[in-house]
Amino acid sequence: MTAQSGTEARATPELAMGDFFYEPLGDGRFRSTVHAQGAWNPHEQHMAPATGLLTHALESFQPREDLRLARLSLDIHGIIHAGEVEVTTRMIRPGRTIELVEAEMTAQGRTAVVARGWRLQTADTTAVAAVEDASIGTPDGLPGGDGMSVWPGGYIRSLEIRVGEEHRPGRGITWLRNPYEMVAGHATGSLVRLLGMVDTANGVAPRVSPGPDSWMFPNVDLQIHLHRAPVGEWLGMQTCQTFGEDGIGLTSSVLHDIAGPFGRAEQILTVRPL
Repeated sequence: MTAQSGTEARATPELAMGDFFYEPLGDGRFRSTVHAQGAWNPHEQHMAPATGLLTHALESFQPREDLRLARLSLDIHGIIHAGEVEVTTRMIRPGRTIELVEAEMTAQGRTAVVARGWRLQTADTTAVAAVEDASIGTPDGLPGGDGMSVWPGGYIRSLEIRVGEEHRPGRGITWLRNPYEMVAGHATGSLVRLLGMVDTANGVAPRVSPGPDSWMFPNVDLQIHLHRAPVGEWLGMQTCQTFGEDGIGLTSSVLHDIAGPFGRAEQILTVRPL
């Protein structure tokens, strides 16, 4: 999630509707819909679908069947303005077994997010495969959660939410899915769909509720590590949130799909009074 100071506030734009987060405009340009609307400010995009769009760009760029995305590192340079954005993708480090690719999102002429992805060669390692993170089951039978109702915005409204037992401020298990394609006219695969919801982790078990006379805690980055490719439409997040004593916090999540854990995510936070 991103935030913006009051001195930069501006009028909320008219946001397009549709059964998708982004409308392709050609030449690497896209227009966000209301489903990508952010939670901190109505005139910005949420980092979650922005991550999905950048994942779509990296996955589509010079694809190879023998490589897969294993780490996605995103740095948020500033507000992600709602409306038209441009995504530029390039190869940083080509290689036979390892590649580093980059996708940059610009909005209103300024860099908003830069994503870098390591793509690693795949091989059959079933003989030594092991996972230490325990499964959290599936969302079947879990109650719907209203804890996200403290967050406004079109992106949050797009989500179906299930909440695990013993969910509390600062820690909890949450399952998410949404019904929309990431980019209109393109079938959304599991990688794009699930990574396009990971940034929500910073808001699923907040230590303090956002609002007047409270605190803001937007993240300035998102780091995702994937030990296997995710599957399905449900994203499970086993999340804990830490606030330090000097204005910096950390949100950490084990990422799950219906088959079990598939990776981890970290978000560094700037914690400030509102």
